[in-house]
Amino acid sequence: MENNTEINAEPTIQTPTVIPMNQVDTFDDAQEASEGMDNLMEMYEESFKRFAEGEVVTGRIISVDKDHVLVDIGYKSEGQIRIHEFRDENGNIVVKTGDSVEVMVEWWDDENEVVILSKEKAAKVKVWDDIKKAHDNDEVIQGIILARVKGGFSVDVGVQAFLPGSQADLRPIRNLDEMVGKTFNFKVLKYNRKRSNIVLSRRALLEQERETKRSATLTTIHEGKILSGTVKNLTEYGVFVDLGGVDGLLHITDISWGRVKHPSELFKVGDEITVKVLNLDVEKERVSLGMKQLTQDPWIAAVEKYPIGARISGKVVSLTDYGAFVELEEGIEGLIHVSEMSWTRKVRHPSKIVSIGDMVDAVVLDIKPENRRISLGMKQIAPNPWDVISEKYPVGTTIEGKIKNITDFGIFIGIDEGIDGLVHISDISWTKRIKHPSEIYKKGDVIQAIVLDIEKDNERFSLGIKQLQPDPWKTVAQRYEVGKIITGTVTNLTDFGIFVELEEGIEGLVHVSEISKEKIKTPVGKFNINDVITARVMNINSDERRIGLSIKRLEVEDEQALLSEYVNSMKPGPSTFGELLKENLQEKLSNESNQ
Repeated sequence: MENNTEINAEPTIQTPTVIPMNQVDTFDDAQEASEGMDNLMEMYEESFKRFAEGEVVTGRIISVDKDHVLVDIGYKSEGQIRIHEFRDENGNIVVKTGDSVEVMVEWWDDENEVVILSKEKAAKVKVWDDIKKAHDNDEVIQGIILARVKGGFSVDVGVQAFLPGSQADLRPIRNLDEMVGKTFNFKVLKYNRKRSNIVLSRRALLEQERETKRSATLTTIHEGKILSGTVKNLTEYGVFVDLGGVDGLLHITDISWGRVKHPSELFKVGDEITVKVLNLDVEKERVSLGMKQLTQDPWIAAVEKYPIGARISGKVVSLTDYGAFVELEEGIEGLIHVSEMSWTRKVRHPSKIVSIGDMVDAVVLDIKPENRRISLGMKQIAPNPWDVISEKYPVGTTIEGKIKNITDFGIFIGIDEGIDGLVHISDISWTKRIKHPSEIYKKGDVIQAIVLDIEKDNERFSLGIKQLQPDPWKTVAQRYEVGKIITGTVTNLTDFGIFVELEEGIEGLVHVSEISKEKIKTPVGKFNINDVITARVMNINSDERRIGLSIKRLEVEDEQALLSEYVNSMKPGPSTFGELLKENLQEKLSNESNQ
């Protein structure tokens, strides 16, 4: 604050020494005497010099003690500054006698010839002068970011200033804490000394710098030019590269001839990279960049390098429902279809065989460089086991194996590595009615079976268990000849007849017409399961596995036997009438029997 108070105390006047003119012998002596007089007058005027409170002057340190530093500012008395203003952070005194220093006059007392000065306040006054100069002349000041505050940052530029977050950089800053403690150049947007308010901008300088670089870059850039740039931003679809004030897009498909899932796999913000200009639109300032174009397309020499039939090694880089992609080199991938992974296993998903990152061996099955496709096969590395399986297990061979799986239609038995044989449910037993194989077997059981058939083209290996034993139906006619009376248990009742078990697995049918002489529509309700019945064998068909039985025939035969017994027991009469009656009865019984 300026202070215009007049000071009335008269300074002590020192009388100058006057050289008499008669002592001046020459012109030079006269000139020297004149200059001496001028100096004396300046000293005289200086002795009357007064400083206003708050004025900043330059002085020279004349002494340093433990409490004060004395500074000569050209006044009649030296000024004092408290020693703490000259100590550093560690408490060391950082000034010595003879140093020049800018100070501000805080207070003076002419009567007692005391002047109080301040170096710190002088520095603040100078800072504000520098801030005003930077603002008025569009100049730059330097400062250090002290801390994050609401809406931006606190900056030390000699005094505390405010940097809005929107003015900190060209783009929004993800991690604001990274700015704290760093020194930058700023422009002064506005200031108010009375309110100690200063607003800074770093973005304005960066925009000026970017515009300068952009103009210079656009004049030299062209399609096909190879440039160095800085990674500015990463996205899912590519990399933005700062080429010097101009941003170019390096699309993810132009990063590498190989597979790139995300640019962050290869780059990070701030990396220096080399790129090639693929396309340039000067008006819209759009630049398309490429990195893979710096090297030759590997597919150009792929046919010579990977001929059909060649054995290769590669790394599994991707899995799909239909196969696995294997990287042979950067930019060249081949597909192993699920059907080409195993000779014997039905692979539903490639993850059952390989995993991402696995190194695998394969054979080149086909190559189409124009479509950038290579077909590979894993199973071709080893011989096809189906080529030798028929020689190893000819039809009729009895094998032994462990049950690997049970289904509704049969059981699978492990034969050789990767080859399973199927025992169909119909080939499990000659006689038993099996609803599900799990009724008899469980997974892991070791059983025997006979090779029934081998279909190499369809990769089918058919086995049979029941064939280990003779077919009981082939000898059923010998055990149950026609006309024989049998006894069996009712196993099933249908509208068309009764099924009767003669022995385990062997059943005969009593047709509804052979149940009784009376007309019966259905046996249901008249018989029960597990009833024991007696019938006569009427017919046998071993090929169709059928035995026909009759209960009615037994009833008729029983009645005929009773009638015959009755007739035979009758005595002959004296007339021929009795003989006639007997003949008629015998004929009637014979007709009923034939029915």
